[in-house]
Amino acid sequence: MKLSGTASVILGMLRIKPMSGYEIKQAVDESTAFFWAASYGQIYPELRRLERAGLVQGEPAPRGARRRNLYTLTAEGHEVLEAWLGEPPAPPELRFEGLLKLFFLRADEREVAQRHLHTMKDQNVAALERLREIEPRARALPDGSQLLVLRAGITALEATEQWLEHAEDRLTKPPPQRKPR
Repeated sequence: MKLSGTASVILGMLRIKPMSGYEIKQAVDESTAFFWAASYGQIYPELRRLERAGLVQGEPAPRGARRRNLYTLTAEGHEVLEAWLGEPPAPPELRFEGLLKLFFLRADEREVAQRHLHTMKDQNVAALERLREIEPRARALPDGSQLLVLRAGITALEATEQWLEHAEDRLTKPPPQRKPR
């Protein structure tokens, strides 16, 4: 069975421990979101699809008046996850809306570009702070792979921070004048 990105995240999270859809979303937000996010709108339909496929099993586990299902991996779900984990990863795909907007802005739209860069810097600083807050917990985990991945995120955000400084510096200088031929 070909797994979607969201299905892979769900199966991986359920490999750690049984969780509700809400708990999966919280776990994603605290761990993989900087490189592989998933929304509630992706998680709940995918949980239903995985359950129909026999890869996860949901059991009612209400909390007070709130309906809730607790999901676990089935034996087949473990096998599919293990097979997916053993496959070579697909090439990375960078989706960065700020870069897309900068790409399409014209030279006479420098003020807009500067505003976007300022917003991107604020977002990058917030993301970097968040990952650095998580780092002590990742260091305490017995398996170092989560810390290794977290450090990749921190390194990428630090590199982005440097690039943003460079880009902002370039946009604050007057545009170069072309010499006539």
